[in-house]
Amino acid sequence: MYILLSVLYKFYLQFSDGSKFYPDYFTHLVGQQASSLLSTFGYDAQLLPHPSEPSLKLVLKGEYVARIIEGCNGLSVLILFVSFIVAFSGKLKTTILYILSGSVIIYVVNVLRIVILSIGIYSYPKQSEFLHSVVFPAIIYGVVFLLWVFWVNRFSKLNKKDV
Repeated sequence: MYILLSVLYKFYLQFSDGSKFYPDYFTHLVGQQASSLLSTFGYDAQLLPHPSEPSLKLVLKGEYVARIIEGCNGLSVLILFVSFIVAFSGKLKTTILYILSGSVIIYVVNVLRIVILSIGIYSYPKQSEFLHSVVFPAIIYGVVFLLWVFWVNRFSKLNKKDV
């Protein structure tokens, strides 16, 4: 499953020309949603195409705080999550519902992660490397890990005992 989804994602990236949604649809969507949420929280947020690389520049209150690249869209994390759930599948309906609901949770956490990371970098610029490299990857991978543990303990066929 992981190989199949990774190959499909690679094709998606290869054929995303960025003409309508820059740099690609999902990265653009995540960036727009993060920017909108920041604006909702009272931050003057702008999302601009990066002039020299396929990414988006996130500007808060006139200050360039972060770039949103393809790796920020969360799709590689979703591929990993889905592959794990399928590898340790349970009943078909339960597996599909868990994949859908878990994917929504991961997507929302990822957008919130970008929002909070941006606020953190804006407020504490000297901590940006620590926030970006340690704290916020721990959040997204921590959520995925908890979803996996919950899945294996509650729904996976591994948890079913033959009596």
